[in-house]
Amino acid sequence: MEQENHTQFSEFILLGLSEEAEMQPLLFWLFLCMYLITFAGNLLIILTTIFDSHLHMPMYFFLSNLSFSDICFTSTTIPKMLLNIHIQNKSITYEGCLTQMYFFILFAELDIFLLSVMAYDRFVAICHPLHYTAIMNPQLCGLLLLASWTLSVLDALLRGLLVLRLSFCTDLEIPHFFCEINQVIQLSCSDTLLSVIEMYLATGLLGIIPLSGIVVSYSRVVSSILRITSTSGKYKAFSTCGSHLSIVSLFYGTGLGVYLSSAATQNSRASAIASVMYTVVTPMLNPFIYSLRNKDIKRALKSLVSTVTFNE
Repeated sequence: MEQENHTQFSEFILLGLSEEAEMQPLLFWLFLCMYLITFAGNLLIILTTIFDSHLHMPMYFFLSNLSFSDICFTSTTIPKMLLNIHIQNKSITYEGCLTQMYFFILFAELDIFLLSVMAYDRFVAICHPLHYTAIMNPQLCGLLLLASWTLSVLDALLRGLLVLRLSFCTDLEIPHFFCEINQVIQLSCSDTLLSVIEMYLATGLLGIIPLSGIVVSYSRVVSSILRITSTSGKYKAFSTCGSHLSIVSLFYGTGLGVYLSSAATQNSRASAIASVMYTVVTPMLNPFIYSLRNKDIKRALKSLVSTVTFNE
């Protein structure tokens, strides 16, 4: 019976951020510009960390992986949105929706795990500076990255399977610009209680635990910084983690804000508009935050730009 329900339809309808025709060109160019800035900015960070030998350190190794994840994160949603606006067709196939949902969850979780790993890296650098090289060795960095990818893939697979076993009959309009898992589950005509419980358990375990790790790491970092006697020493220590702390605050602040506000208002369209903050704006701002606040990145970027200019 469940399989029969699956065969009664072949696509979902993504309502997007606005159904007003005059708004579509504005949305198209706005999101195209944001996507190009996100892609170019994060790609520049990746290239800079690869070609500058001074940045071959754990901190920038994880930063380049975060930039790659952000490129993939935005690429799962914005290109499809732009295509739908351009061809004036809001549909997305059932298979396409599941695929988009899988990769969106994968790279969202990867962002979370990488931010946690980067917090641990800053904890070791500030609290155990003499042992930093020994602790954050290439083997541990590779293991932490592998663990982040593995957990992200498994979580995305689990949530994808939860949706795959649901039945969908009618009212397949998603009030969002991508296949957001909560919205998709609400469209199901089968019993979703078990799926909702399992989804929130997975979200709690794989969301709260990394956040707790970040909080614990930075509580230890702040404690160590406060024990530094000189003002210049405190500033130097804080500057090494200021960029990462800004990104963590932006990512979690916007993400939690979206889910808390959507739970309070029950307004799907307002939630879709608010979700632009953590799905589009945050990945776009990350390269600028690191570039403006990190002297090593600024120096490496100037060197890369001057090298390219000289070769031309």
